[in-house]
Amino acid sequence: MKFAVKSLLVVSAATISFAAIAADTIKIGVSGPFTGGSSPMGVSMRDGVKLAVDEINAKGGVMGRKIELIERDDEAKNERGVQIAQELINKEKVVATVGFINTGVSLASQRFYQEAKIPVMNNVATGTIVTKQFLPPEFPDNYIFRTSANDTIQSGMIVDEVVKRKYTKVAILADSTNYGQLGREDLERTLATKGIKAVATEKYNIKDVDMTPQLLKSKQAGADVVITYGIGPELAQIANGMEKLGWKVPLLGSWTLSMGNFIDNAGKNGDGARMPQTFIQEPNTPKRKAFIDAYVKAYKPANGRISSPVSAAQGYDSVYILAAAINQAGSTDGPKVREALETLNGKIEGVVASYDKPFSHDDHEAIKAGMPVMGEVENGRVIRAK
Repeated sequence: MKFAVKSLLVVSAATISFAAIAADTIKIGVSGPFTGGSSPMGVSMRDGVKLAVDEINAKGGVMGRKIELIERDDEAKNERGVQIAQELINKEKVVATVGFINTGVSLASQRFYQEAKIPVMNNVATGTIVTKQFLPPEFPDNYIFRTSANDTIQSGMIVDEVVKRKYTKVAILADSTNYGQLGREDLERTLATKGIKAVATEKYNIKDVDMTPQLLKSKQAGADVVITYGIGPELAQIANGMEKLGWKVPLLGSWTLSMGNFIDNAGKNGDGARMPQTFIQEPNTPKRKAFIDAYVKAYKPANGRISSPVSAAQGYDSVYILAAAINQAGSTDGPKVREALETLNGKIEGVVASYDKPFSHDDHEAIKAGMPVMGEVENGRVIRAK
């Protein structure tokens, strides 16, 4: 009997010990589409996040505590994103969340974090409104931050390319999601500042496989360039559709023209497509080389090409910025972490950029105009546009 009691006490002590260890981790949510058409972005982001967390944990974690990632696949569905946000906040008790790939999912979900005063680091979603949902005076403090290039920045770069290359008849093809339509609006506003009005503006849906009607209207309108706002699979249908029509005009668009499932599905028809990029998979600095080497070693992407290098790099950097804020705050309390994010001390060496006070109380955009570069698809990869 004494042996049984002693054994029970040992088991109980071990259980309490393991529970204490689990409770001592810093839980951070990572939310994105890990399946479906948006998955190259979601998986690359998640893997970049995991790489950063592994590095930080190997050095002792944050405030002496290991980071524990709570991963959830939102399937690029707004309603699923809402469900996940509530679960991560109320059940998992995360102290912050990184992720959100799709602008619509972000806009639908992040209000729950705002209400709970828990910071969100949007590391891929680019809709301009994402960081502007909760502004003063209605909301004294905003808990939504971003490490990706918003659509105002991207639209400016795309229009600069239009003007520089002297295109005069623009066709816009945008998908029907919040991402596509909000991006189209930003693009139209920016074109208007240069006195340019699109000769054709066409919409399509996710999973559409025939863009012939939209492309024919654009061709008949005399367009000399096609600008896109969508994601990889449908963007490939646009490039392939142009080839079928024998219509050879330049293809410009938002950063998603760098997605692996655009490049692979479009093949040679995707060559020459240009887009803004915060990160290109080239080892042109020691930090970037180390990141690329570590990513390829850990996840072994086909042909060594990251499916969405931008997503991976921005995911990686978002964790280091968040960890620095928690360290500075000396706490995982949401308001204290938010305040630390807005007043970060010291530089944070990321792979996208070196961040020196990336945020303020009124500016939650880490990526500023002038930081991204133009990329171009060439032989199955994205290179710096010449």
